[in-house]
Amino acid sequence: MERLTSYEITVMFLALGILLATARILAELVQRWHQPAVLGEILAGMLLGPTVLGALAPEWSAWLFPMQGNSALVLEGLTTLAIALFLLVAGMEVDLSTMWRQGKTAAAVGGAGLVVPFAVGLIAAWTMPWSLGWEGKLHPLLFALFFATALSISALPVIARTLMDLNLYRSDLGMIIIAAAIFNDLAGWIIFAMILGMMEEESGHGMGIGQTIGLTLAFAAGMLTIGRWLIHRILPWVKAYTSWPGGVLGFALALALLAAALTEYIGVHAIFGSFLVGVAIGDSSHLREQTRMVIHQFVSFIFAPLFFASIGLTVDFVRHFDVGLVLAVLAIACVGKVVGCGLGARWSGLSSREAWAVGFGMNARGAMEIILGLLALQFGVIHERLFVALVIMALVTSMLSGPMMQWCLGKKKGRALSSYLGARAFLNPLHAHHRDEAIATLVQAASASANLDPEAIVAAVQYREQLMPTGVGRGVAIPHARVEGITTPVMAVGLSRAGIDFDAADGLPAHLIFLLLTPPSDEGVQLDMIAEITHLFENDHMREQALEVNSYTEFLALIKSAGAG
Repeated sequence: MERLTSYEITVMFLALGILLATARILAELVQRWHQPAVLGEILAGMLLGPTVLGALAPEWSAWLFPMQGNSALVLEGLTTLAIALFLLVAGMEVDLSTMWRQGKTAAAVGGAGLVVPFAVGLIAAWTMPWSLGWEGKLHPLLFALFFATALSISALPVIARTLMDLNLYRSDLGMIIIAAAIFNDLAGWIIFAMILGMMEEESGHGMGIGQTIGLTLAFAAGMLTIGRWLIHRILPWVKAYTSWPGGVLGFALALALLAAALTEYIGVHAIFGSFLVGVAIGDSSHLREQTRMVIHQFVSFIFAPLFFASIGLTVDFVRHFDVGLVLAVLAIACVGKVVGCGLGARWSGLSSREAWAVGFGMNARGAMEIILGLLALQFGVIHERLFVALVIMALVTSMLSGPMMQWCLGKKKGRALSSYLGARAFLNPLHAHHRDEAIATLVQAASASANLDPEAIVAAVQYREQLMPTGVGRGVAIPHARVEGITTPVMAVGLSRAGIDFDAADGLPAHLIFLLLTPPSDEGVQLDMIAEITHLFENDHMREQALEVNSYTEFLALIKSAGAG
C-alpha cells in the first residue's frame, strides 16, 4: 500500500499550519475593516502561492505547495472536503419556511434577480465569447450557460453577514432580501448542477446528460421533501440521546458526506449533495440557532480558510490580471443583478430607495461565485484570466454591498427612542417566563398606551417571530411588527432579570425586550430603530446599567445620556 513518507508528512503539516495561520490572521484583519473574511483568506493564498512567494522565492513555494505528487493529492483531497463542508453550512442558511412565508415578494425579487442577470450574461457570453475569456476548447453554449449562471447566483452567507453588520438582518427588509437570496441560490445551484453534468458528458466522463439531469432533479426533489421530513423527525432523537453539540454535528457531517458521495457519483459534483443536506437540516425547527452557530464556526474557522487560501495557490493573480476583462465582468454582473432585483422589489410594492437597497444587497457574490469559478476552471470551461476576473468581481461586489445599501437607505436624523416610549409601556420587572407570554404582556402595555387592539397585534408579532426569531443576541430581543391603523411608532420595553429565550444565535436569554410596532407605510422607521437599539445595547456596561434601573425615569435618563434620546 502506497503511503506518505515521514518527510512528506512533515512538509504537509508545515504547509497546512502556515496556510491556516496566515489565512486566519488576514481574515481577522480584513474583518476589522468591515470586509468579508474570504478576502483575507484568498490574500493568504496569494501571498504563499505563485503571485507573491512563487515570484520572490519559487523554490520555497514549490516545496511547501507542490503541484504534483502525494502532497498535492492530500491538499486537493482536504480542500475538496472543505468545500463540501462549506456548502453544508451555506445550505443551512437557506430557511425554506422563510422563503415560503415571504411568498410573492421573495419570488418576484429572487426570480427577477435570477432571470435578468442570467439573460444578460447569456447574451454577452454568446455574442462575444472571445472577449469574455472563452478559448474554444468546449462548446460555446456550455461556456455561455456557465457565465450566465455564475452571474445569477448570490452569496447567501455574505448577504446575511452584511445585513447583520448593518443591524438589518431581523428587519422586514432584511427578511425580504434573505428570502429572495434563498430562492435565487436554490434555483441557481440546481441549474449549475445540471450544467456540471453537461460538462462531464462533454469531457467523456459520467452518465448521459438526460440521466444526470433526471437523477439530479429527483435527488433535489427527494431531499427537499421526504429527506427534509425524515431529518426533521430524526433530529429530536439525536438531540435527546447524544451529547451536545457532538451528536448533531456528527449527524450533519455524516449525512453531508454521504450525499456528497451520491451526487459525485451522479456526475454533478459532491458539493451539490452537501448543499441540499444543509438546506434540509437548516430548515428543521429542531435545529436551534446555537447549534447552527457551532456547526458554522467549526467549518468557517478551520475548513473554509484552508479552501479559500488554496484558491490563491492555484493561479498567479498578477500575471493573469486583465483590466478590460475584469471591468467588463464587473459591469455585466452589477447591472444584471442590481437592475433585476431592484425591478422585482418595485413590482412587489417597495419604495425606490428600498428597491435599490435590495438590489445592492443581493449583488454580493462572495464565496459562491468563487466556488463556481474554481469548478469551471477545473473542468476546463474557463481559463485563468476569466477566473481571476470572477474572483475579483466576487470580492468587489461583496465589499460594495453594505456601503451601497447604507447609501440607498440613507440615515434619517431625529428618530429618538425616548419620543416613542411612555411610562405606561415600561415594564420593570417583566412578569413573563417564555417568549409568547412576554410578547402578550408587552402588547397589552403598548395597546393600553396607544389604544390598539391587543389580540390582532399579538397575532402579528407572533407571526413575525415565526418567520425569524428576533433575539439579536447579547441579552437583547426586538420582537416587532408593522401594524395597520397607527401613524407613528409605538414601543414597549420589558426588563427580565431571569431572562427569556428568544432563540438568539449566541444561545443567551434576553433580559432587555423591546416591542416595536411601526406603520406599514414607513419601514425606514423600523430599520432605524432596530439599528439604534442594537447599537445602543451592544456594550456590556450599558446592558448592566439598564438592568439596574428602578424606574422609567432612570431608564429614560440612561438612553438619553447615551445619545439615543
